[in-house]
Amino acid sequence: MIPLRPLALGDIISGSFATIRGHWKTLAGVMLAVLAVVLPAMALVVGIAVAAVYDHFEPVFDPPFGEDPAAEHVVPLVVAAIVVFVLLFIIGMLGMSVIAALCPAILKEAVMGRPTTFRALWRTSVRRAPAVAGALFLSALIAGSPIVAILAVWLPLVISAGSKDDAIALLALLPLLMLVATPLAVWLNIRFGLASAVVVMEGAGPVTGLRRSAALVRGDWWRIFGYTMVAVMLAGAIAYAIQLPFNLIGTFAMMPALQGIPEGGAPSAGAITALVFAFLLVFFGGAAGQVFQIGFSQLASAMLYVDQRMRREGLAEALLAELATTPAATTPGAAGPPAADDGDS
Repeated sequence: MIPLRPLALGDIISGSFATIRGHWKTLAGVMLAVLAVVLPAMALVVGIAVAAVYDHFEPVFDPPFGEDPAAEHVVPLVVAAIVVFVLLFIIGMLGMSVIAALCPAILKEAVMGRPTTFRALWRTSVRRAPAVAGALFLSALIAGSPIVAILAVWLPLVISAGSKDDAIALLALLPLLMLVATPLAVWLNIRFGLASAVVVMEGAGPVTGLRRSAALVRGDWWRIFGYTMVAVMLAGAIAYAIQLPFNLIGTFAMMPALQGIPEGGAPSAGAITALVFAFLLVFFGGAAGQVFQIGFSQLASAMLYVDQRMRREGLAEALLAELATTPAATTPGAAGPPAADDGDS
């Protein structure tokens, strides 16, 4: 899939596409399995929450004229909204972590020319998903800490501003503060951007993954930043191209249905069917685009991990020696590129 030497930008992009082209069935199968688990789980959480607080919707959103909603109705809705947000975040993070674990796992076999199976990669992805989720959460927490710190200081100052002029001055100050915090957040994000690949390919824990990522990126930040930005923009453009036809078809299917609904009347069964069809098209296109964007970005990150290992730790020579002594077709799920013997993995 990639030349066993230090990789240029073209090698990383073409290697990512080659991995997708050579293993698209397995990639698509695992990603569809993830969606088949995550989406119903999210729908179930929302459905249970709505059913639990359904009786509070009308008193809050349609109270008697001139009256404010009572706290006994507002509090359950707020609590339910917080619980739903937390549960949806956890479910979404775990689903994304399975996909993030899948890409390095499939690259580990592709680099060695080994065959892959849905069962082996599904097992590997699910097994490493909690560690990948931990690495993603910690890296996001660390990278977002400068922005969170600024907002934690800025918001109380705005709320306690003594005059309108002070509040306006603080509002004008926020973009300048963000100009300071955003570069630091980007620097931290790139510094820990290889943690997912480390966690999967070396079997490391989240903290070790962050440390290894920082060590591999050190001294080569600008090159990795440039390669990552190109991969992210390319993935975003292709994801947009994937969902565009679904959005167009869904929009064109929705317009006649909306026009056919009589004013003040109930929509017909045909109009409801058309609206559901249009919504499903738009939703499916958006999900397909997001999955491709996440998958391609994670593949490019895994390529950068392999590249840094070849540049700094002689991984290419180790792989060539292993290829010389191991048949190409071995058991799926066998060990991939050897981990570094630096005491951290």
